[in-house]
Amino acid sequence: MAPLILPIFPLPDITFFPGTLLPLHVFEARYRAMMVDTLQRRPAWMAVVAFKPGFEASYAGKPAVREICGAGRVVGSERLPTGRFNIVLRGECRIRIVTELPTDTLYRVVRADRLEDVPPQTDVTPLLSRVRASCRRLLETLGRPADLLDAALADDQPAGVVADRVAAAVLPNPALRQELLETLDVGERLGRVASGLDALVTELRGGRE
Repeated sequence: MAPLILPIFPLPDITFFPGTLLPLHVFEARYRAMMVDTLQRRPAWMAVVAFKPGFEASYAGKPAVREICGAGRVVGSERLPTGRFNIVLRGECRIRIVTELPTDTLYRVVRADRLEDVPPQTDVTPLLSRVRASCRRLLETLGRPADLLDAALADDQPAGVVADRVAAAVLPNPALRQELLETLDVGERLGRVASGLDALVTELRGGRE
């Protein structure tokens, strides 16, 4: 499979999972320029990547970013009178950044390889049931509608997509979300999502199960 050449949008504490929609407000000059260029291409691909710790010291330049991130297409965009953009991205795949390319643009461009899920080696039905049960407990704890996560938990989608959509929707810890993004083994990812959900419910209930 040919490498991808695409711009990156580095952001703190944002994890872009395949199979999810990510709304963003674009206001910095370099990323407004990126959007102008990106929207001229079809399909309009870009990647959203997390910074490595310590990025604040060199934010105006090219701080180090995570090697693995999410890539997707712009499926909705609005250019505001101020020159800013409201956009919606649809996650298509995980990628591994191979190298950053020299460019005369204000924004950064990389060459990246697409990453594929590693199918589970055992039946993941028990893990899916655990994730669904944990989501029910979470919604009950929060006092939210019981069907709020039905789309993320739907039976007609691959197990890896369920894990990604649940993680994006409810797991607040950026470090855990990045770990899940980097976990290609679907069974292992589901297990981590289930454990993350259980820990979140326990925390919200004040340590009481």
